[in-house]
Order: sequence, then structure tokens, then C-alpha cells
Amino acid sequence: MAVTTSTLARTRRHTRVRRKVSGTPARPRLNVFRSASHIYAQVIDDIAGVTLAAASDAEKDVEAATKGQNKTERARAVGKLVAERAKAKGVELVVFDRGGFKYHGRVQALADAAREAGLGF
Repeated sequence: MAVTTSTLARTRRHTRVRRKVSGTPARPRLNVFRSASHIYAQVIDDIAGVTLAAASDAEKDVEAATKGQNKTERARAVGKLVAERAKAKGVELVVFDRGGFKYHGRVQALADAAREAGLGF
């Protein structure tokens, strides 16, 4: 599969962001990936190389709970869920990694929902 120009540009933006943004045990990284139909979020400790919590709208329970909702509303549900899972692991503060995507729309909705659910960033 050929890499499109927009995908390559997003990858370059993400690489540029990752030079400065890194997750530590005290403040892991909340990474967001947005595809055309789904959105994924992970809380990552880059020092240990471990994913502490993850959520996606492709999960069966999230998919069932958000049936009939638009993608932005599903992103809010994922943000809330990843925040709950991170807090269950004892994570209160994170650094936000937008993954090279604009902080707009679904990415912003996920971030706002994670903040409302108690994650600090």
C-alpha cells in the first residue's frame, strides 16, 4: 500500500511533536489516533515502554453504548473511558499527544471528555 501525502505529512508532524512530548512514570503520555471511522487512545509510559490504559470506539461495549451516535460523540465516550481506566491504574496527570492531528473535532472532543472525567493535562 502506498503512503499518501497526507499520511506522510501527519507522520512528520507526529515525529516533530514526539521530540518534545514523552511519557514518564509520573506523567504518562495520552496518545490519540484517529482513522476515518474509529478513534483510539492510549496512556503510555515511554520510559518503561508500557501501555497503562487504552480505549477505542471499536470495542464491543463502547460500540454498543454509542450505537447511532456520530463520531464526535463516540470520541467523547472513548475519552471518558480511557480517563476512567487510567485513574483506576493510579494515573492523575498526563501529557497530551495529538498524534499529528489538528486539535479540533474528534481529537478535541476526546481530550475534553478525558479532562472532565478527571485526567489532568
